[in-house]
Amino acid sequence: MAFMTPAPSPTIAMYMARLFLVRTFAILVALVLVLQMLDLLGESGDILAYPGNGDAELWRYVGYRVPQLIARFLPFSVLLGTLVTLVTLNQNSEIVILKASGISAQQILAPLMIASLGIAAISFVFNERVLVRSNASLAAWQAVDYGPVRTGSGLVHDVWVRNGDDLINAGTVDQRARINGVPGIRLSDVMVYDREGGRLMRTLSAREAVPDGNAWRLSDVRIFDVASGRTSTRQHLIAGEGVDPDRFTLSSVDANALDLPALAKAIDELHAAGRPTGPLRAAMWHKMSGPLSSILMPLLAAVAAFGLARSGKLFVRSVIGMALGFAYFVADNFMLAMGNFGAVPPFLAAWSPFLLFFLIGEAVLLRTEE
Repeated sequence: MAFMTPAPSPTIAMYMARLFLVRTFAILVALVLVLQMLDLLGESGDILAYPGNGDAELWRYVGYRVPQLIARFLPFSVLLGTLVTLVTLNQNSEIVILKASGISAQQILAPLMIASLGIAAISFVFNERVLVRSNASLAAWQAVDYGPVRTGSGLVHDVWVRNGDDLINAGTVDQRARINGVPGIRLSDVMVYDREGGRLMRTLSAREAVPDGNAWRLSDVRIFDVASGRTSTRQHLIAGEGVDPDRFTLSSVDANALDLPALAKAIDELHAAGRPTGPLRAAMWHKMSGPLSSILMPLLAAVAAFGLARSGKLFVRSVIGMALGFAYFVADNFMLAMGNFGAVPPFLAAWSPFLLFFLIGEAVLLRTEE
């Protein structure tokens, strides 16, 4: 195994690792800068459309978005950094010199694999400490159309709950509200879609809703009857019988906005409530397997290193290495989607692409080594 093979020597290992890390992070910075500018151009209109927003809000959006771009494109940067490093070494005949001195292909790759392991560790900590907070903050800000966001750990946005054929949407769920001096849950910007047999009969829109016995008391209600096309208003209305308040808090679980301990606790609560947890379990396992994809990139791109540059096939080898890397990301996203649909077990959805492409990388390395 490449990552278990001792490095050729400390000097060569440091030289190769330095080349690899410099190129990887240079590519990452370039990708993030370009993609952030393009993303900001597309989103700046919506941000500035809210009255009072200006340059400060644009920079605030950049602060939320940059961690997402770093987390998403770090594995791509490792892949491209590996390819650039190995192609450069191959063109300068350094790979030939290393192999002529008795150093195996596994030993040549060992410094890159060890450096990638460090990148994976940094990526995991970054995702758990920075990315989840950025995801939660940006989602809350976008839920109010880039307007003021009420702070508080008990506030979640855009929650959907199904009650039989009916659908209930709460724009905001305040889990730490006080109702008549008693702690409780308050829903704001509520929409109730009253359906029978799959057909929409009427819609109820309310300013807020609070628990009332086994149902909910809606305030400032606007009722639209689909059959007659008429609209009426009510000061108060009782609706949503049998909908437990916990369903609004449990339905708001966002795996991208929670770190591993918080996500594991949420999964346990959902499981105890009898709710499906397959997609969340797949996301939890992927939080561990995702950062490890950086370790695969040197192995998949190694096909560009071995083979004489003057043979005329260096470009083809580079394309093959890039294709293998991108094929991994396609397979990873596909399996994660299958896990979300429940077609495959969560553990298999998160880990099978990593294990499969690790074996493919080793097989290609052994096959192409000359």
